This record gives sequence, structure tokens and C-alpha cells, in this order.
Amino acid sequence: MKLYLISDNKDTLTGLRLAGIEGCLARSETELLKALETALQDKEIGIILLTERFSRLYPNIVEQVKLSHSTPLFVDIPDRTGSGRRKDFITSYINEAIGLKL
Repeated sequence: MKLYLISDNKDTLTGLRLAGIEGCLARSETELLKALETALQDKEIGIILLTERFSRLYPNIVEQVKLSHSTPLFVDIPDRTGSGRRKDFITSYINEAIGLKL
């Protein structure tokens, strides 16, 4: 199983390539769609990393792809500018997922 990054900035792409994760740069809706199509055709890819900006700019595309494919797993990651998530994001995510207050 491979990880694959679809990034909107070169710094994140370069950093993860140094860590051994291949990927591509997409700076528009058309480029994102093409990158997703290419990544989904590779059956060795088990996890697709997307920079958070894509989920903010193109939520319909990202959600449609996530819901229409059981694999690979899609994970939003922050880029070099940081995360747009609250500091307690993980805690509230767990609370919603399992119904326990941590």
C-alpha cells in the first residue's frame, strides 16, 4: 500500500517527497480532478493525502470522491501555512465518533 499526496503548494510536495511519499501538484479544479482520477486508477495507492485547502475550496468534489470510493482512504493534511482546524479538533472528532466526552 502506497501513500500519495495531492498538494496545492510546492513546499508540501517537496517535504513529503523527502519523506518518500510521491505526489503531484494541483492548483486548479481541473488539475485536482485529473490528479484524483490518476490516483484512483492506481490500485497500489491505499491513502491519498490532500492539503486542507482542497476541502475548503472544492468541498463538493472531495466529498463526492470520498463517498463514491471505498478505497483509498482520504486524509486532509495542513500545509506550510498551518491548519485551519481548532486546537481540540481530534478530541471533538472522537467525541462525535464514539459519543464519549474526553
